Formats: sequence, C-alpha cells, structure tokens
Amino acid sequence: MTVLTDTERLAHLDLEQLRQLVGLVEYDASQDPFPVTGWDAVVWAVGNAVQSTHFFRTAFGMELVAYSGPETGNRDHHAFVLESGAVRFVIKGGVHPDSPVIAHHAHHGDGVLDIALEVPDVDRCIEHARAQGATVLEEPHDVSDEHGTVRIGAIATYGETRHTLVDRSRYQGPYLPGYVARTDELAGRTQVFQALDHVVGNVELGHMDEWVEFYGRVMGFTNMAEFIGDDIATDYSALMSKVVASGNHRVKFPLNEPAIAKKKSQIDEYLEFYRGPGAQHLALATEDILASVDHLREMGIQFLDTPDSYYEDPELRARIGEVRVPVEELQKRGILVDRDEDGYLLQIFTKPIGDRPTVFFELIERHGSLGFGKGNFKALFEAIEREQDRRGNL
Repeated sequence: MTVLTDTERLAHLDLEQLRQLVGLVEYDASQDPFPVTGWDAVVWAVGNAVQSTHFFRTAFGMELVAYSGPETGNRDHHAFVLESGAVRFVIKGGVHPDSPVIAHHAHHGDGVLDIALEVPDVDRCIEHARAQGATVLEEPHDVSDEHGTVRIGAIATYGETRHTLVDRSRYQGPYLPGYVARTDELAGRTQVFQALDHVVGNVELGHMDEWVEFYGRVMGFTNMAEFIGDDIATDYSALMSKVVASGNHRVKFPLNEPAIAKKKSQIDEYLEFYRGPGAQHLALATEDILASVDHLREMGIQFLDTPDSYYEDPELRARIGEVRVPVEELQKRGILVDRDEDGYLLQIFTKPIGDRPTVFFELIERHGSLGFGKGNFKALFEAIEREQDRRGNL
C-alpha cells in the first residue's frame, strides 16, 4: 500500500494529487529488498549558500525552515533548509577554508552533492546494498536531539554523488539534529512547484548500462523507459538515456550518456564543465505550469527558446489533441507538450542556473502521462545546442 511521506503530509498533499503530479503508482513494498518511501532532500554544494538561498527563496518561492552554521556550533559550513510543497533542498556553502564543501565546489561548481532518500529501514537497505557490492559511505547510525532520533546511512553512486538513506519516523524536529528551526520572513512568496518528479544523472560514455544495472541490483529499481537512436539525436549531437524508478515511481532517475556524433552533445558539455558525472537537472512538478513560468520569468529566470515552427507543425497538433489550455498560450511561454497512451504532459526547461553550463531545472505538469516528453526530445536538444553554440561549446 502506498503511503504519504512525512514531508508530503506536512505539505498537505494527498495521494491523488501525487498521482497527477509525479505519476505515483501502487506497489507491494513487502517484496522489495530495498524499499524506498520517497525523496528526503536534495543537498547542494554551492559557492555562496547565503546568496543561493536568497535566489531559491525569491525566484522559486521556497520557504526557509531550518539552519545550521557557526551560530549553531557548525564551524565547517552554512546549511539552509528550504521547502516547497513536498520538496526539500539543503543549500551548503563552506565556511572553514578546509571544508569538504569548498573542495567539492572548487572541483564541480554549484551542483548536487547528495540525493537523500527516505526509507523505512536503513539497516536493511545498507545490508542489501553491501551484499550487492555497493560502496557504503556511512554505516547505519542514530543522530539525536531533544526532538527525537533519526537513523541514517549512505551509499555511493555515480561520480561523487551519494544517496543518504534516512528514517525520520522517530523525529519531530525541523530537519535533522544539529539544525535549528528558522522562521521565514520573506513577504509575497509565490509557490512555484509542489513535488520533485525526477533527477537526471549524466555519466561517461559506456557507463550508462553499468549504473542502470546498479540501481536494479542494489536498490531494486525497475527499468521504466529507454531512449536511443533517432529518438534522442539531432543532426549534430546524440545521447542515450534510460530511466530507472523505485517501485512506487515516486523516485525516478533518468541516466544519460553521450553518443558518438559530429559535435559535442549536451552530456559532453556537462561532463567537461562539471568535471565528471553528476546530477544534470531536476524536474519540478507543478499543478499550474503557466502560472509558474509567468512568475519565474518575472523573477528573471531564463528558459530555453522554442521556435514558432514547433507549435505550427500540423503533426504536433494532430498528435497532442486537446490539452487544458490553447496551444497559443503554450507558444507564448515556450512550453512544450507531449502525449502518450496514458495522457499528456507539459514541460519547459531553464537555462543553466550557475556560472558553469551544468545544472538546470525542468518544470513539468502531468495529466496522466507517465513519460518524459519523448516527442519533444529533438526540439529540446536543438534548443540546447543553440545555447551551446552561443557559449562556444558545440
């Protein structure tokens, strides 16, 4: 039986909303050797946590709920905990010159350090992962304060990305022991998104199948989709992608690798500037993508451009059928639309949010579709290539 996570309950979401937002499905967790309840947090390493936190609060409407730093006894780094709906970001920036956060940022730039997952039994998951050959970074252990106890452990995945496994069923604090609650005083916030749909990982040529197999063997994820060949290529660049998902589809990881083509793909560019594998983009699920895009544009967020020819293509019009808003409204905003046998989705992609052309965001609004916008891949990649060419990286 599918249940809500603590974060989802606190965000006042229900299962029906989640089915629409992220394509949640029923599954039997009792037969899963590595049951994953859902996302716990996306932990970022950034060059300036104070400014990045302000960016996510003002532009993306996230709420500050907890903090750790020198004032709380943490002499190593600042860490700001932000929430929007059921999504939790932890923004870390090094304070001490020898902080591992500073070293990580110096190598990779702003990016995702940890994709933490909520699990019902940390010990069971770590034991299974070890037996299947995974690298255990943290043995299961308790951390406690006056609000209760959290059980955590961690395993390594592609590049320097990790999965911290969290059981917070005995904890009532704002995030984790060592953090203090922070009341957000930012006025006029507009919530842009309600849930996290998927996180895309980029890996080196020849390693995608290795990590697909890892998630199946170690974490019991199932193969959800595969995109190769002409589906995912342009005249100049190509890539290959496979999608793995937890049993309930709450956690989904598309995994990309470059393919041989005439010029550099977006994956090649990412691997060069991130200096290795890592999380390429996060898909944020929204109940109203038009309102979300309008707000983000007002806040100065830049999106990839979509040519008018995309919307004027008669094949597209015939394929997508009726959607909840006129195609002309989507065209005004550059929002893409795709339909499959289960329904349709609306999606749009930001330009990279940092100095390096690495991490960016997708906004997605699902209406039954469990897919990833396969019909939009060519238009999307051509838009990315135009940006690569402007940067001199194509």
